[in-house]
Amino acid sequence: MRYLPLLRRLPLLAAAGALALLAACSTVERGQSVPLERGASWVVLPFANQTDTPLAGQRAEAVAQALLIGQQVGAVRNAPRSTQQEALFNSDDSQRQEEALAWARAQQVRYALTGSVQEWRYKVGVDGEPAVGLTLQIIDVANGNILWSGTGGQSGWSREALTAVAHKLMRKLLHSGLADAH
Repeated sequence: MRYLPLLRRLPLLAAAGALALLAACSTVERGQSVPLERGASWVVLPFANQTDTPLAGQRAEAVAQALLIGQQVGAVRNAPRSTQQEALFNSDDSQRQEEALAWARAQQVRYALTGSVQEWRYKVGVDGEPAVGLTLQIIDVANGNILWSGTGGQSGWSREALTAVAHKLMRKLLHSGLADAH
């Protein structure tokens, strides 16, 4: 009889748990974190935009930079960028990333964060849910080695901002990549 109040609450607790699971529709794959030097210099390299959404890469870069600064990993800078028009219409993202990495080497930056955007849109339909797909990489600037990589996709509720969904996904990904920063 002592457990009767708990048994009455069990369906309510199960429903709340199911709702919590449905609230975050995401898929994330992350590599093992590696020891990173705390207080090192960082640069956010250009993100490849593999979507039909103009400037999705630059939007993701801005979120990434803010999250890195919030994690207090060290001094965070953006690589210099060419004209806005080039970012809109140039499909050679690898060349822009290589040029930015060469600039970072010349500046003796320790780590670089880069990535690609596979999805950055509101889904078509009645609800218009925001959907984001990202891949992130932490690179050792000196030798170009990829130290950590993570990828994921997440959708949100119909009244949620696309950038808010991107922020949540990127924070999940970076949390594991920066876990061993000391």
